[in-house]
Amino acid sequence: MPEPASGLLVVDKQAGMTSHDVVARVRRLAGTRKVGHAGTLDPMATGVLVLGLNRATRLLGHLTLTDKRYVATIRLGAATTTDDAEGEVTATASTDGLTESSVREALTAFAGEIDQVPNAVSAIKIAGKRAYARVREGEVVEIPARRVTVHSLEVTAVDLPDVEIAVHCSSGTYIRAIARDLGEALGVGGHLTALRRTAVGPFGIDSARTLDDLEASFTITPISDAVRAWFPAHELDAAGAAAVRVGRTLDLSLDVLTGVFAPDGTFLALYEPSGETARPVAVFV
Repeated sequence: MPEPASGLLVVDKQAGMTSHDVVARVRRLAGTRKVGHAGTLDPMATGVLVLGLNRATRLLGHLTLTDKRYVATIRLGAATTTDDAEGEVTATASTDGLTESSVREALTAFAGEIDQVPNAVSAIKIAGKRAYARVREGEVVEIPARRVTVHSLEVTAVDLPDVEIAVHCSSGTYIRAIARDLGEALGVGGHLTALRRTAVGPFGIDSARTLDDLEASFTITPISDAVRAWFPAHELDAAGAAAVRVGRTLDLSLDVLTGVFAPDGTFLALYEPSGETARPVAVFV
């Protein structure tokens, strides 16, 4: 019996679906239970969601520590419980005193390395339990600030009370927290009304497919191609490939986490530098 195909799938998630909803649909389409995703998207968000199938699910934990790109719309003048349009409004204020220049100036504070407090209804675990689950049970949740990196933040349009931005950031950055903090900085409150993830690492929205597209024609990126797109690649000789298959350290100098391949192009494992040698992080054969 042939081994089930392993690889990555880049989905263009539609609004109103959870990331788990997408996984469930793909499991049915692929005929396998072994489907996972890298990097959750909120139900209101759309755009790039990277999924792994079969053996490639083991890649996902190594793919999340990457950078991401978003386009978003912030509405000033109202704060909500979730920092986005799905929450209840907790306060409102007039935006009549704001100007485009004041908004643009305030947003400059959110570029670079910043300390950001995630929303209390995020999926972050507090003492082993998701923050949003604790909030639903009536707990008051305080999440400590985390250092994140916003590589760039471009203001693409200002039509008050709405502000459109494009963000290139590290994993773990919450765009709705930027909306909240911008509103607080301007003294009027703010929340996110639209969010679209346009890229995760090297995979952009141009390579993403909707679930309707996948219903019509289901294909995935083979695991070997996915690894070559995401990581540096190193081709091994037959002796090196044999050593990898049993998880041995390689006499190989690497700079970063690297995919190693057999002479016939088969992806074998991820290896990381260890002094003057390389050691296995995950072996896939």
